[in-house]
Amino acid sequence: MKYVEGFMDYTMDRDTAITLGKFDGLHRGHQKLIRRICGQPGLAGTVVTVWPDPKIRALLTKSEKKELLRSLGVQWWLDCPFLPQIARMEPELFVREVLVGRLRAKYIAVGSDFRFGYQRKGDCRLLQSVAGELGCAVEIVPKERFEGRQISSSHVKEALAQGNMELVNTLLGYPYTVQGEVLHGRRIGRTLGMPTTNLIPSAGKLLPPNGVYATKTILYPPEDGAGEETEPEVYDGITNVGYKPTVGEYFRGVETYLFGVDRDLYGRTIAVQFYSFERPEQKFADMGALKEQMHRDIEFGRNYFARGQKGDKINS
Repeated sequence: MKYVEGFMDYTMDRDTAITLGKFDGLHRGHQKLIRRICGQPGLAGTVVTVWPDPKIRALLTKSEKKELLRSLGVQWWLDCPFLPQIARMEPELFVREVLVGRLRAKYIAVGSDFRFGYQRKGDCRLLQSVAGELGCAVEIVPKERFEGRQISSSHVKEALAQGNMELVNTLLGYPYTVQGEVLHGRRIGRTLGMPTTNLIPSAGKLLPPNGVYATKTILYPPEDGAGEETEPEVYDGITNVGYKPTVGEYFRGVETYLFGVDRDLYGRTIAVQFYSFERPEQKFADMGALKEQMHRDIEFGRNYFARGQKGDKINS
């Protein structure tokens, strides 16, 4: 997949099938649109996005979104900050000059509530009219729903804020994931006989509520090619999100105990997939009480995955 930053001044060298939006989370509704554009013969499946407000935490970091778009078969990702020239552009002009002109759209797929252009005056009807005049087909794709409610990024965020990871993953069509590099911790887990991996999520990444979760962790091969691993390894485990109040931390981190793994993973890239909430984070009287609870947490995680819980791939 080719990534282009700043599509307003970019000209495609081929005909395209396009979908547009913020695509925060790349939930099942977004995937429905992407399947439409990637299934158009002879056209390059292209996703056009505008950067979200950096002050608002997102369901996906840019690197996570890039990996998911690639896995969905997208050929081009055109990404741009919300510049004044975009905000002030009349919708008809955006369709003529940008979508059909520079981006060579021959097919566009959007949801039924799609709005665009200056003061969001452009809607699906206008898009169909203007693009149709220029020989570009427009498909209005019905919204994906779950249990009678429209799937949206706000719906996913609502479930995430409640720690309802089962619902979050159902709406997304894949497990909610936090990716990053393993950092040196204080090795307290190792002193308790339960070595853990530690990562600090991106500042703009939304996290579930502080607490303990049943998780799977993808361990990616070393970037330098060292070692024998050539494919990612996947391990069941449990993860604590928060500040670890019993020992005291000044940052909100993601600490994971991997079942059956006792290796130095410092510097390795991992992706922690969240499946089920067990309990809120809490402060214990001493390290002995913490160790006892960690054993109970591990039992919860092992039992959860022993029941055959899964879902680590995007639904097709």
